[in-house]
Amino acid sequence: MIYAFDTYYYENSAKTVCIAFNEWSSEKETEIFSENTEIVSDYESGAFYKRELPCILSLLSKINLQENDIIIVDGFVSLDNEGKMGLGRYLFDALNQKIPIIGIAKNNYSAADDKRRTIFRGESKTPLFLTAVGIDVDEIKSKVEQMHGLYRIPTLLKKLDQLTRD
Repeated sequence: MIYAFDTYYYENSAKTVCIAFNEWSSEKETEIFSENTEIVSDYESGAFYKRELPCILSLLSKINLQENDIIIVDGFVSLDNEGKMGLGRYLFDALNQKIPIIGIAKNNYSAADDKRRTIFRGESKTPLFLTAVGIDVDEIKSKVEQMHGLYRIPTLLKKLDQLTRD
């Protein structure tokens, strides 16, 4: 199963949503999980994980992960060539490095990262930015390129973003 997570922040709370789907090319999800939580950390530039990781872990406690599952986060796994960790890497470590984590970000991070890949989907001239841990990033790049949808943002990831804002 593939689980994609996103969190949207309101004044004093956060809404985290997870869409589960079977195949990279899936048009429809198999299940949706959602949870509202209190914000436990203020936004801190360069430390986004402090705010979002507790939200994801809380919702993950309601999901029975299996050995071959994959998690997608809205953000980065790695941030630079010096080993600075992004949200996805903190999540990977929190899950005892047993579940592969894919980071798909809409905006680039300024530091160079040889493990980051750009993906152009549809006719968009604006890329998505891909990082991964626990799985080969180039293998995942081709899978993200094949995700359902004609536009830059795959269908299920666009739905995920909309659900967090509802």
